[in-house]
Amino acid sequence: MDEVFRAIADPTRRAVLDELVDRDGQSLFEICTRLTMKHGISSSRQAISQHLDVLEAAGLVVTRRDGRFKFHYFNGAPLAAIAQRWLQAKGNNS
Repeated sequence: MDEVFRAIADPTRRAVLDELVDRDGQSLFEICTRLTMKHGISSSRQAISQHLDVLEAAGLVVTRRDGRFKFHYFNGAPLAAIAQRWLQAKGNNS
């Protein structure tokens, strides 16, 4: 759970997640282009790749390789687990 909080603490990583929610299954090039065009984030591909690694380690992004390309997909399960944790606690205390 700590990895999830660390991953979403960064505004660039939140923008990456926003882009994957908006359009799932993007390559690194596509993500970089959309971050520049829509969010004014002009980080290098290497920097965005490192952000994606953090998101993947937290389980928020899953990847699939197709030939030379690696496609990134949003996985909301870790966030749902966090929300469920507090919703269950709230229900037990009411």
